[in-house]
Amino acid sequence: MRLLPRRDPGFFRLFGEAGANALRAAELLERLMRRWPEDEGLGREILIAEQEGDRITHDLIHLLNTTRGRAPIEREDVHALATALDDVVDLTEEVADFLALYGIEAPMDQAQALAGILLEACRNLSKALGNLADMGSVSPYLVEVNRLENEGDRIVREALASLFAGGIDPILIIRWKDVFERLEQAIDACETVAHILEGIAVKRA
Repeated sequence: MRLLPRRDPGFFRLFGEAGANALRAAELLERLMRRWPEDEGLGREILIAEQEGDRITHDLIHLLNTTRGRAPIEREDVHALATALDDVVDLTEEVADFLALYGIEAPMDQAQALAGILLEACRNLSKALGNLADMGSVSPYLVEVNRLENEGDRIVREALASLFAGGIDPILIIRWKDVFERLEQAIDACETVAHILEGIAVKRA
């Protein structure tokens, strides 16, 4: 059932919060990648953002379950979007956790580049989610997220190739492979959010 944005019981506000929180987590990770290990305390702030993401997801699901028939977008889309946004923040936090868990001495250039791509993807998603009530204005943001995901794939391939071609300690290879895979998964999760938003836009057109 479609409702005017002013009659929305809170979904648009919560999705806006979720987008802002994902952006916050990505900003902190990008900063952490540039300052590691001197500013490893940023990892705690990312964990707080992850916990805030859990709270927002809980609030969205609770709202969905208590406003039957009054959601401004289809119920399955609310659930899918909430879950995908939660995945972005969870994976972002895992990257920060791996840096500490594995005792990474210094970030690789490709990891810093991927953190920058994740940040830009989350920035575009946050803008799109801020305009969720007016789906006609989100397309440029979603196209950019798709472009960033392709760029991220390219950098991950280059990063993994450099690991196996440089005579690096096998243990270090395993650790960095995990970090790169989590970064890739976080960026992929951003693209998943973009795809869900594209589907919502089509339905609301």
